Amino acid sequence: MNNKKTLLLALVLVVVLGVAGILYKTLGSRYAPQQLAVEATPVPQQTQVPQTAEQAAQPTAAPTKEPSHAAPDFTVYDADGNAVSDVTVNTAGADALMHWLLLPETLDLAANYGMEEYGNTLFYVPEDAPTYEGEIPAATDETKTIRLSTTTSVNDLGLLAYLLPQFEEAYGYTVEVQSAGTGKAIEAAKFGNADLILVHSKSQEEEFVNAGFARVIDGMETERLSFLYNYFVLCGPSEDPAGVKDAATVLDAFAAIAEGKYPFISRGDGSGTHTKELSLWPAELGITEDAASFADYTDWYTSANAGMGACLVMAEEMGGYILTDKATFLTFVANNGVME
Repeated sequence: MNNKKTLLLALVLVVVLGVAGILYKTLGSRYAPQQLAVEATPVPQQTQVPQTAEQAAQPTAAPTKEPSHAAPDFTVYDADGNAVSDVTVNTAGADALMHWLLLPETLDLAANYGMEEYGNTLFYVPEDAPTYEGEIPAATDETKTIRLSTTTSVNDLGLLAYLLPQFEEAYGYTVEVQSAGTGKAIEAAKFGNADLILVHSKSQEEEFVNAGFARVIDGMETERLSFLYNYFVLCGPSEDPAGVKDAATVLDAFAAIAEGKYPFISRGDGSGTHTKELSLWPAELGITEDAASFADYTDWYTSANAGMGACLVMAEEMGGYILTDKATFLTFVANNGVME
């Protein structure tokens, strides 16, 4: 039994953290979901596809039949920059999972997740969250395996481990989950290694959509669907040497950490959390993803290039500050500082 005392305290509520779904684009028409965002890949357009919000509001003809697997209508490259031609996407399976995530009963499950174990809500459903009330098709031999690329924050919280078995048991699918920082999770889709992504960095998601990698699923109006959110929090040692608890704003809190050169642990992995953190430092510091930008600050700024759980453990061991999402922090505290 681990009796380690969790010294990190949540000191400042920062900003809404959105979870969104985006469908990876494939042959046929466009589909997608996302604040937890999910997106799907595109397909050569065999039917008219709405391209703008105004167009999306207009009725469009539904395709008579879309293949359950299809080759993307954009060029997929491997990690070495070589074009890959034998990539297919499980569009039918991706659509089924995204529709299921948007069922009112599934959103209720997500909204109540964590209450019994942690005594607090880990995720929230926006009032304007998209919903789906249609039928979910059962899996076939061709569509049963779904590849989901998501973030370490979402995966570490146990939300998917809680939800997905219910989806799999009800409809016969198998969901293969791979997790990384948001940037890497999105790259997996660009390389053709995912059927949909579930991430939480709006700017990176919009780049993915605008580059033509996403599609719109039946019954939805946009590629990117925000259906859950939680909060970023700035955490630090209980004695709070930087005095961030008394800071007027989170920007003042980050400035105080930098001015006092108090230890700070950065995800450093291109994740949504890392992207948000970079936006909070005083502009004159010039801190970016480029290692050269913080080379003069390494006496207090640590770029970990690791997942959220590992970084929280590191921050506690070093007595440092860290930006995290509320849900992961509550899980960390409930587990006495252990992230499996």
